[in-house]
Parts: sequence; C-alpha cells; structure tokens
Amino acid sequence: MRTWIAALALLASPAQAESVLAARTLRAQTIVTAQDLVVKDVEIVGAARSIDEIIGRETRIALYAGRPVRPGDVGPPAVVERNQIVPLVFDRGGLRITSEGRSLMRAGPGERIRVMNLASRITVMGRVRADGRVFVSEQE
Repeated sequence: MRTWIAALALLASPAQAESVLAARTLRAQTIVTAQDLVVKDVEIVGAARSIDEIIGRETRIALYAGRPVRPGDVGPPAVVERNQIVPLVFDRGGLRITSEGRSLMRAGPGERIRVMNLASRITVMGRVRADGRVFVSEQE
C-alpha cells in the first residue's frame, strides 16, 4: 500500500520544465551558438524550452547573461539589409511583374518587410525569400 501511495505522490508532483537562458550578453544581429546558451531546470513563462530552436538563429535584440531567451528574441539570419536594393516580384495567375525596390527593413527568409518600389515610389509589403527576392501579393 505504501508503494502505491509513493507512486501516486510522484505522479501528482508537477513536472519540472527547462528554460533556455543566455550564457553571456549577446548584441543584436549576432548568430547564436551552443556556447551562448545554458539550459536551467526552471520553468520561465515565455522562455524557449530547447536550445535547438535557438541555435543558428540571429538575435533581434540584445540578450543579457542569465536572462531567458524567448523565441521572438531571435529570427532567421538576415539576407536583406536596410536600404539594400532588392528584386521586387508580384506573381499572380501567370502574370509576373518584376521591379527594383529599396528595403526599408532588415529581414531573413520568410519575414515580412516594407519595400519602396523605386519606379513608383510606393511602399509595399512583401515576404523575403532565401535568395533575397521580395514577393508581394494582394494579401501582404
């Protein structure tokens, strides 16, 4: 009977979660490596749970030593810099229009950015591709 009660007590206790913390202070726009992170056996709301989701990503803000790393604090490494001239592509239903644009933001693949079309001077939203092209659609 005591073994049964002990087993129930173990099952009833809350599971300890892990949180990812910065091992040292990292400046914004730094690619995160395994040496930059430490995992602690403490649950911090909003903190990343696995270093695998953080390693190889780029810091969007400064990360301070001992502070939790949140998934929104990092993103894909930038392929487009602010003020960079980028190919701007509108592709829909067999119609493809290509123009040059000036990126108004810094971004990585999959992120949405504002780009000024150099021909019309109109600012549009688009999604960055891995090769640096920015695709614009009506929904963007």
